[in-house]
Parts: sequence; structure tokens; C-alpha cells
Amino acid sequence: MPTRRRVLQAAAALAMPSVARGEGAQVLTVVPQADLASLDPVWTTAYQTRDHGFLVFDTLFGIDTQFRASPQMAEGAVSEDGGRIWRIVLRDGLMFHDGTKVLARDAVASIRRWGGRDAFGQSLLAAADEIVATDDKTMEFRLKQKFPLLADALAKASPSMCPIMPERLAETDPFTQVTEMVGSGPYRFVADERVPGDRVVYQRNLAYVPRSDGSADGTAGPKVAYFDRVEWRLMPDPTTIATALRQQEIDWWLTPDADLLPMLRHSQHLIVEPLSSTGNISTLRFNHLQPPFDNPAVRRAVLGAVSQADYMIGMVGTDPALWRDGVGFFCPGTPMANTAGMEAMARPRNLNSVRRALVAAGYTGETVVVLTPTDIPAARALAEITADMLRTIGMTVEAPTMDWATMVQRRVKTDPVGQGGWSIFHTGWAGLDMINPAGHVFLRANGRAAAPGWPDSPAIESLRDAWFAASDLATQQAICRRIQQQAFIDLPYIPLGQYFGRVAYQSNLTGVLKGSPLFWNVRRT
Repeated sequence: MPTRRRVLQAAAALAMPSVARGEGAQVLTVVPQADLASLDPVWTTAYQTRDHGFLVFDTLFGIDTQFRASPQMAEGAVSEDGGRIWRIVLRDGLMFHDGTKVLARDAVASIRRWGGRDAFGQSLLAAADEIVATDDKTMEFRLKQKFPLLADALAKASPSMCPIMPERLAETDPFTQVTEMVGSGPYRFVADERVPGDRVVYQRNLAYVPRSDGSADGTAGPKVAYFDRVEWRLMPDPTTIATALRQQEIDWWLTPDADLLPMLRHSQHLIVEPLSSTGNISTLRFNHLQPPFDNPAVRRAVLGAVSQADYMIGMVGTDPALWRDGVGFFCPGTPMANTAGMEAMARPRNLNSVRRALVAAGYTGETVVVLTPTDIPAARALAEITADMLRTIGMTVEAPTMDWATMVQRRVKTDPVGQGGWSIFHTGWAGLDMINPAGHVFLRANGRAAAPGWPDSPAIESLRDAWFAASDLATQQAICRRIQQQAFIDLPYIPLGQYFGRVAYQSNLTGVLKGSPLFWNVRRT
């Protein structure tokens, strides 16, 4: 008989076309950072889609602000046979928005689809011989080797969660977008009220049954929806947003501009605060498939011209409370962060040396296309700083402008730049997404199976596998030092610094959860 071990266990009307929010106290009006480019939280890592995903879909496990996984849709999980078999049982009362019951086979198909794209999910699927539904409520993971982070993988909240959807939708190829939104989460997506570039609407799911145990913390605990509707309003002008917020016409601004924070703080009825102590990390992502950045020597030459302080000041200003430089490939202040290879970021910038290094690397004037989103000021600043820097060191640069949603669509193109492709884009990651190799999307270097940019580094991948197999923290940390050293050689991306953004919301809102923008547990007093 196998030895059983209890691992995790739980106890039992179209809105008016104005800035002003809908009538009544049961509408939460939110201004996101950008429009919803894709509805499918498996297909893209865009944070707007993640935030949308947590409204519409539920997950088998949640994760709290102490990074502990706990059952969400799952009643609990049992591990046996030395950790090679995991059995997860669904809790009662789970219903999809189309009125069908959530079954174990829906969850199995959803995990397989998510694992086809997500970095953590890919590792889980690689460790599994099979994942099967043994009855309507029970699924079983039969593993080739132990995978102690199984619950953590399924609890992963960012940048892509593991959304449970009906089997008929989950059978969609993970590289094809799902456009029909049928989840089992606390809100329903109202498709006929979506106006691209203007608004996205969600309606409370009256059939949703929250967990009855614990308290809301991150994505763990009960997900209680107190608002009848959540409305995202797209307002591209920051000053207009700030005015509407001060006049109490909107409830919540997810990403206020740094230069408007002092004004917002002076409003007695507003709360301005960080959502996360680990902040966000800006990145410069190369296209590793196309010249000139298919050449690692060219990538390393460009690194010699990068000043993280220049990027941070250009993006969020000179206030030292809002940013830091000296940032490597793991989030500062977390266990895997280290200084290995950091001399590459610390050495003085010598642009003449960079120009010579570019020539020595074989750069011959190929056009570099820097995607430049115009509707997110911080992202635009990063792109403009890079374009200017590349021109200064002698590269031929084009910087086409577009909105963020268009950029999210374009960055998946693998074509040459002359056929609508790209060379560089910039994005920011929550620091929590970069704390270790498991969920660190931009450190995944498995070629065309990687996130847009598609780096291919067998050395990084081998070290990542070794990290998963490590039996103690000291060994994991030693491996992460080696990963960082290798990352400075292969340069899957360049870290540009860490910034500590703020959110601003009306003081009559209570229950705003830390970590990511989550719209349950929030109520108006």
C-alpha cells in the first residue's frame, strides 16, 4: 500500500457614454493601463488579459501574499507514491457561466492547454506521464518524477494563470485564441457591451459559490463579488483620468502617471498606495529569430550602452522612492536574487567602445524595428530611450508607433522586419513574476516554444531543470547564480530597472487586495 500524505486540505443596460460611472453604488468603475488586446489568458501574458481572466475564470488553487498555495476550486489534494501521484478533488457547487457543471475532464483539458504555453506549466507537463479524470470530480497526475511545486504551478497568478474552462474550449490549440468567454469565476464577461478602445464590462455571476473557509488574501480564500458590475473605462489622457478620479466620477485608476501622484495624494477622498512591495521590473526584449539580434554578440554590444538609471528616470522621474537600478535577472530582495555577472550593468558606459563592439560583432546596418506604444506613457518612454540609444551607437532604427493592444498582437509575428516583423519591444513584469526560474517567462529559453522573442539557450534550460530538481534552498540559490551568469552571456532580454508603481482609488472602497488588481472582496462603504 502506498504511503499517503495529506499535502493540502480545505475545510469543508448599456452604460451611458460619459466619464461618470453607472447609477447606484453597485458599479465599480476602473481605468486599466491599456485596452484588452486579447480575451484569452493562455494566449498572451499581457497583464490586462490576466486581470480580465481572474474576473471570468477560476483556478484550482490560489496563492496568498506569502506565496503559499491553497485550494480554490479544489477541495484538496493528496500526494502518494513518494510524490509521483497527485489526486485533486473538485469542491461542490462549481458551475460554468453557460449553466453546465464543472467536471474534472474540463480541468484536465484546461491544464493541458495552459501548460502548452506557460513556462511553469510546460515544466509540469514535462514531469507528467499523464493527467486523467478518474471520475466527474477527481483528476489524477501520474508523474515521471516528483514535482513538489505542482500546487504552486496550478496556483500561479501572473502573468498567466491556469484558467479552468469547458473542455470544448480547452481543446483549442494553445497558440490559437479562445474568443468565447465561458468561465466559472465571480464575474461574467458581457460581450455585447464591449467597445474596443472605450470600455469592457463584467456582470456579477449570481451562481458563483465562494469558498466558505479562510479569508481573501491574494487569489486565495473566498472570492466574494460585492458589485453588480465592473466596468473598465479606456481613457488615454492621464490628466483627464486624474480629474475624473478627483471628481469621484471613477473609482479606481490602476496605473497613475508618476508626475500626477502628488496631485492625487492631496485629494482627501483618494487613497494612493503600492499594491506590491516587489514592484515591477522593466525589460528590453530582443527578437532572437531575426537579424541583427539573432547574433548574441550584437545583443551583448547593445548591453554596453544600457543605463538602468536613464531608463528609470525617463519612465517615472527622479524621485528615488519610485525606482532602483542595479537590477539583475531575479527580483531584488527575493531569495534567488544575486550579484553574479552584474559587472556588466555596473561598468561605466563607453559609447565609442560599444560602436566598436557592434562592428566587431558583425553588425552591418540592418534595420532595427523598435515597437513604440503611444497609449502607455511609461512604455513609450522606454521605447523612445532605446531608439535614441541605438541611433547614438550607429544602428539603423525605425520606431513605428501604435497602441498597446496592437503591439501585443504584432509582437507574436516571427516574420522579418521587412515583412511586418520587429526587433525590440519593452514591457514590465511584476517583481513576483521574476522571483525564481519556475514562473520567470523571459528566462525561458526554449526557442519557438518560448514567449515572443523566442530565445534559444540550452545552457539556461539545463540550469532551469537543475533548479527544479534541487533539494534545498542553498542549492537553488547557487543554480540561480549560474543562471544569471549565463543570462548575461546569452541575453534573452535586458533588465532595465525596478519601479514601484502606485494605484489610486476612492477612499470609500474597502477590501482592495494586495498583489495584482483583483475585483472581488472590494466593496463601497
